[in-house]
Amino acid sequence: MLRDRTAALLLTALAPAVWGSTYLVTTELLPPGRPLLAAVLRALPAGLLLVAVTRQLPKGSWWWKAMVLGTLNIGLFLALLFVSAYRLPGGVAATVGSVQPLLVAGLSAALLGQRLTLRTLFSAVVGIAGVALLVLRADARLDAVGVAAALGGAAVMATGVVLSKRWTSPAPLLATTGWQLVAGGLLLVPVTLLVEGPPPSSLTTGNLLGYAYLGLIGAAVAYVLWFRGIKVLSPNEVTFLGLLSPLVAALLGWIVLGQGLTPAQLLGAALALGAVVLAARSAPRPAAPVAPTTAPAHADR
Repeated sequence: MLRDRTAALLLTALAPAVWGSTYLVTTELLPPGRPLLAAVLRALPAGLLLVAVTRQLPKGSWWWKAMVLGTLNIGLFLALLFVSAYRLPGGVAATVGSVQPLLVAGLSAALLGQRLTLRTLFSAVVGIAGVALLVLRADARLDAVGVAAALGGAAVMATGVVLSKRWTSPAPLLATTGWQLVAGGLLLVPVTLLVEGPPPSSLTTGNLLGYAYLGLIGAAVAYVLWFRGIKVLSPNEVTFLGLLSPLVAALLGWIVLGQGLTPAQLLGAALALGAVVLAARSAPRPAAPVAPTTAPAHADR
């Protein structure tokens, strides 16, 4: 049992680790100034691929549930993420976003009946401090809209994680993931056209490789692992793994781009990693699925 849970944690951790490579891929391979296009091409083709492979569409209440979850986990989250990234230095956006474990802990207590422990709260505070030391700069500027977007992104993702645990999908994991990616991608299409205009008329080989990586690895593979983790682990365990993203981003910046790491950043990395380990050791076991209030059980993930 312990071995199975450890394997589930390690597999789920691959998702935020992959997402930590997004910054490097975006800056080195993608055309500048098109973050929303990157979000659309990351979500929609991957979702359509998974739907085509599974050949399964939502049934009954899962039409609107897939839309809600796709909006929270993919569409609205990515839109707010890119707004915060544009309006704030990356360190500020990552630090504000690291409040997500706190939000998940509160929502899990309210919607799933999981006990909110002092150890979980302590782990969340340590994680925030670690991310701040790792990525925050002393001269970082604050922008009200950017901070609100970062907080909003953390809130909608936290809600999506908890609802994904509350609703249990009757369909295979690949199909449920595909539905959400399609729903989120479709939501982003009109926003992208309105804000950024039509796609570039020409793309380089590097651009195409970057978009392919974000779609196939960063979305299709990573979100399948992420949603599988939500299914078999507690929401608290899963959301703390998200702290690995800035760790991987900093590590890749050091290895690939030659960016230095100060003693304070190394301390921050150790604190963030410690918060992940502490949360994994203290998280409550997943609660039994909440029975739906209406007839037959067609719930999420």
